[in-house]
Amino acid sequence: MEQDSMLKNDFGKTGRIVTRVGLGGEGVLRTTGKTDAAEAVIRAAVAEGITYYDCARVYSDSELYYGGIWQKEPETRASIFQATKSASRDKKGAQRDLADSLKRLQVEYLDLWQIHDVRTTGDLSEISGPGGALEAFKEAKAEGKIRHIGVTGHHDPDILTQAVLEWPVDSVMLPVNPVEELLGGFLTKTLPAAVEKGVAVIGMKIFGAGNYIAPHLGITPEILLRFALGKPISVAIVGCSSPAEVKTLASAGRTAEPLGQDELKALLAPMKLNARQLAYYRGVI
Repeated sequence: MEQDSMLKNDFGKTGRIVTRVGLGGEGVLRTTGKTDAAEAVIRAAVAEGITYYDCARVYSDSELYYGGIWQKEPETRASIFQATKSASRDKKGAQRDLADSLKRLQVEYLDLWQIHDVRTTGDLSEISGPGGALEAFKEAKAEGKIRHIGVTGHHDPDILTQAVLEWPVDSVMLPVNPVEELLGGFLTKTLPAAVEKGVAVIGMKIFGAGNYIAPHLGITPEILLRFALGKPISVAIVGCSSPAEVKTLASAGRTAEPLGQDELKALLAPMKLNARQLAYYRGVI
């Protein structure tokens, strides 16, 4: 594989560098009991030179799949950037999640531990208040159990922007796709705020769980990846279900160029009438 040709980006102001595409925690990783298929996808990503690996404590067996490989190949683990997430809002719950994640991933530390799916003002208050999860995150970083703190969200751009501005986070994960170009919010508020603060940006929902792919309209995975990688993000992550899908992702990490204006117009046109409905991950309309 052409590992050396994989393009890389700074991961915000952390001093770390990651490939500009990463393996998402969805796809075959968010399953139970599919060890062989998951291992094939992870190993394909490693072979392609991808260095960023995503999962979450609540993503079924995703952490276990990674751990089964990293345990046997510590040198591979040392060469990659492992991220996971905790959805707990309180300190004790987050601490339990971290202990479980480290055990399941078979690692001594996390490169990135993320506060998962922040949606409401209540989330903000509970997480950052006395006894909240943010205390666990800061303590874990001070103790060397994690290298960096992140936050993720796909529900309310104003809430996520507030977290970026007020919390000591090194990264933010947010939706980066044509629907967001039309709706505004994540790409017009959260993304600029993160860039201004030097916070790394992780693009997710690139394909909208596959709902945006429409080859008959010229909307291919390659086009959607080019759209995402044309934004000022550190890494675009995509869940994959086969080594062939990993190859498509890796190819974008080597060669994708930003969309031209005509290509962008053609991409946005079929999504304009029902953009809000297509942003299913934002919740009930």
